[in-house]
Amino acid sequence: MMRARRSGGAWAAFCALVLALALGVAPVWAVQPDEMLSDPALEARAQDLDHELRCVKCRSEAIASSNADWAADARRIVRELIAGGASDAEVKAYFVDRYGEYVLMEPNARGANWLLWAAGPLMLLIAGGAAAVYLRRRAQGSPDQEAALSAQEQDRLRQILDE
Repeated sequence: MMRARRSGGAWAAFCALVLALALGVAPVWAVQPDEMLSDPALEARAQDLDHELRCVKCRSEAIASSNADWAADARRIVRELIAGGASDAEVKAYFVDRYGEYVLMEPNARGANWLLWAAGPLMLLIAGGAAAVYLRRRAQGSPDQEAALSAQEQDRLRQILDE
């Protein structure tokens, strides 16, 4: 069977089409230009907070990248609070008071959450300790393994080595 040879122009057109389709499905930032604050420093703070707050409709998505109506309202509220002089902690507290700590992308490490924060490192330490004990015992070996060869085993070993 003969292979059809592609011309350079057809191949470039194909690659351009694939690139255009890939860019067409790329995520679009949800913050609309009319939502942005005029002061760049305040807008930077608002965008940082947008990444720290979770969309309660989308579950695992920050309000910065969500297109849900709730997320748009939350971004607007963040900007209103910042423009009104609220600190970052006050903005987070506003949302936590209304929706609970679930609204934070990184919940605080206090209360019942400390157990979740400590569980990973604690399990790593336990596994490391268990591995160290296992390896130390394995390296020491048992006395039965270190026993000398019997006379028959030594004779058989000499025969094998002489061959």
